[in-house]
Amino acid sequence: MTGPAPLAVMRAGCEGFARLGVAVSGGGDSVAALVLAVEALGAARVAAVTVDHGLRPEAAAEAVGVAALCARLGVAHDVLRWSGPERGNLMDEARAARLALIGGWARGRVDAVVLAHTLDDQAETVLMRLARGSGVDGLSGMAERREAEGVIWLRPLLGVTREALRSELRARGVAWVDDPSNDNPRYQRVRARKALAALADLGIGAEGLAATAGRMRRARGALEAQAQAALDALVGEDRGTVIIDAGVRALEPEIRDRVVAHLLMQLSGATYRPRLEDLQRLLSAGQGTLMGCVLTVEGTGLRLSREAQAVAGLVCPSDQVWDHRWRAEGPVPGEIRALGEAGLLQLSQQARAGMHTHWRDTGLRRETLAALPGIWREGALIAAPLAFWPGEWRLSARPVAAIVTQRA
Repeated sequence: MTGPAPLAVMRAGCEGFARLGVAVSGGGDSVAALVLAVEALGAARVAAVTVDHGLRPEAAAEAVGVAALCARLGVAHDVLRWSGPERGNLMDEARAARLALIGGWARGRVDAVVLAHTLDDQAETVLMRLARGSGVDGLSGMAERREAEGVIWLRPLLGVTREALRSELRARGVAWVDDPSNDNPRYQRVRARKALAALADLGIGAEGLAATAGRMRRARGALEAQAQAALDALVGEDRGTVIIDAGVRALEPEIRDRVVAHLLMQLSGATYRPRLEDLQRLLSAGQGTLMGCVLTVEGTGLRLSREAQAVAGLVCPSDQVWDHRWRAEGPVPGEIRALGEAGLLQLSQQARAGMHTHWRDTGLRRETLAALPGIWREGALIAAPLAFWPGEWRLSARPVAAIVTQRA
């Protein structure tokens, strides 16, 4: 099957960006993405970055090879190095590290970062998610554009096959490196690649699976629109917590689950939705903890708040963002951290001194109050803006009741 011209696809995918970064490992896909980006935009508008995970002895030499190619193309190039795994899930940790390292490199340097995922990668992703029993969101595959780590990530080549990119490199006389791990059946993606070849006799191929992903993305968009309408109608914010109207129980389960999963992600700062069985268990009980958040009964509805234990160790200067959402308005010397038991004790002492009413008069549970942010200076609580005592200072937050789709 003849596909779209890769250069035209790259040019269209990069339209509107003055300067782009390209993540280049040295493999055929990423080398082709770099070459096409230079031809589409010009070398002066492209920067390249390579992450050396230190997992293979050949990686350092491959980074040198990428640097040499960038020098020939006239493209600025940087190599970032990962210190290595800490918790044991190597592939997940490496992926997260790559995202964080490249994100830090990209901010303030480029307008967006190009990732070289292809139509084949999309098909393999759909197949792997199908094996996990994923629903509409998972089967919608990888998105052409998403935002994470404060960076725009582009996948302009999702409609181009892996072989088409290699043909572009062969036509230009550009070499690439084949990572031996791409043939290691230990990795699920490699097994998915082999399974796709075996499924060809049934008419199941990369193009069909990628097309399915596109149809699922359309369905996902419709579901998200319904979820947004429910958020607008049934969700409100109260002193850093979320009030959910009892009407959420009457929603179709798919929409109800999306609404609550979205709120959990927004409060916790999580990148991915909770596991469906965990979410449904929480909703069935009507109360409990999940993703560092606490769901409690509030009148006929529900209240969702942060779990005190989840934020107990979070501290930042008052001019920075605390717990993914909160920032002090105006210059405030000090730091932001949770009220905790120490803060509640100080509030009680201040109440006895006649400075304000007691924190119990807020009507909030002790655990809910303990998880709210306060402004501290040298161990003293100088403001508890969300509880009832703002002092001179206020805290503002990113709103939670707007759908911010977390696409893979």
